[in-house]
Amino acid sequence: MLLNDDLSARALVDASTLNWVPSPARGVERRMLFRIGDEKARATSIVRYAAGSDFARHLHPGGEEFLVLEGTFQDETGDFPAGTYVRNPPGSGHAPRSKDGCTIFVKLWQFRQDDHAPVVRRPGEGEPAQLRPGVCDSRVLFNGAGEQVMLETWQAGALIELTQFPGLELLVIDGGFTEDGARRGRLTWLRLPPGKAFHAQVGPEGARVWYKLAPLMHDAVCPFDDPAPGRS
Repeated sequence: MLLNDDLSARALVDASTLNWVPSPARGVERRMLFRIGDEKARATSIVRYAAGSDFARHLHPGGEEFLVLEGTFQDETGDFPAGTYVRNPPGSGHAPRSKDGCTIFVKLWQFRQDDHAPVVRRPGEGEPAQLRPGVCDSRVLFNGAGEQVMLETWQAGALIELTQFPGLELLVIDGGFTEDGARRGRLTWLRLPPGKAFHAQVGPEGARVWYKLAPLMHDAVCPFDDPAPGRS
């Protein structure tokens, strides 16, 4: 499967309008945003776990990065409530589940080969960043391996600009804004290549966003040839 695989082009998906696609695990469904491959894939998705659902233990040879959007995600290392950001580096593994159900935003097989730092940021954690005009709260979730990952709250009515980035990927967690002449609401996913700029006017309810400034595919990305992939 190839989905939004042209990394030189702008990509925009209102994930709230997508159908849920079953995964190999009963009770786990996906809304696919970016994908190169089938079950084994470089992929960005929104994944929903029904209450009591789980995946068998598996490895992540290409790394796994996720943000918990709703509910509580769990594995053998603990509970991860909504607002938790996790990076499981290449070679890590786990047995994910959710007792009461959850929804996560997850990226697979997109780590650099030399990125081996596990990261867990609980809700409210992350290094405070210098505030820009219109930004009420800014947290650095990760800064390394050629990536800067941010969680920000934007003030109602503010004009927000992001420019001169090596690549931008953004997910609207709550609220929304107007961008490129259209409204972008909750669960809108936007990806911009280098050379573009992001300009938005925040709506009256404000906005909370996750975004990453990084190459859209690292030159030294983990090679896609391992027979034991993670499956989300």
